[in-house]
Amino acid sequence: MQQVTLNNCDKPMPAIGMGTVLSSRPGADPSETMKSTILEAIKAGYRHFDTAFIYQSEKPLGEAIVEAIHLGFIKSRDELFITTKLWCTFAQRDQIVGDCKLSLSSKRMIHPLDIKGVWEGMEECKNLGLTKGIGVSNFSRKKLEELLFVAKIPPAVNQVALRWIYEQGMSLVVKSLNKERMKENLQIFDWSLTQQDLEKISELPQHKGFIMASSFGPHDFVLQLDAGI
Repeated sequence: MQQVTLNNCDKPMPAIGMGTVLSSRPGADPSETMKSTILEAIKAGYRHFDTAFIYQSEKPLGEAIVEAIHLGFIKSRDELFITTKLWCTFAQRDQIVGDCKLSLSSKRMIHPLDIKGVWEGMEECKNLGLTKGIGVSNFSRKKLEELLFVAKIPPAVNQVALRWIYEQGMSLVVKSLNKERMKENLQIFDWSLTQQDLEKISELPQHKGFIMASSFGPHDFVLQLDAGI
């Protein structure tokens, strides 16, 4: 697996990660489906998993890691790179440090929040050794500029945006419940796209959407999340 080096992270990050938003087949328990999916992913060669408080997948991810070690798929937790994210209602420094103490994440990220106070808590988590790296997720350019103005430790990861993405110099997070597609998603490192293919994909129109994340976060309305009002 190809790896990338992050600017404030003590551990290299595998270029492809597995997304873990809870989902399941009809009639199946989402937690059990996610646990078995993660086990299959580890068996297939995934070593980077992307989770978050709001995904409700941190518990099945932890259970899958324990079972993967027991089954001999990996020797220890240290073989994995785990990305997790605070939710937008975790807006106090003590909440952040306390939450980090309960987690074994490799990299911790924040969804848009009260930037200065929250980032200070994230920096303390990094300085205390509670996480190996810190970053952000779903930040607009203006919010990133605000963060960089107050940050002592700049974010290691901006947005996590198969081969086209990789050739832009970015890491990526994929997701599938299908074992064969899991394997296919890892097979992007021994070939390349032509310049014509790259240009065609780059010219495809982009469509953006918005959802109301939470009415209990620090933002007054959803437009603040992107427009930086």
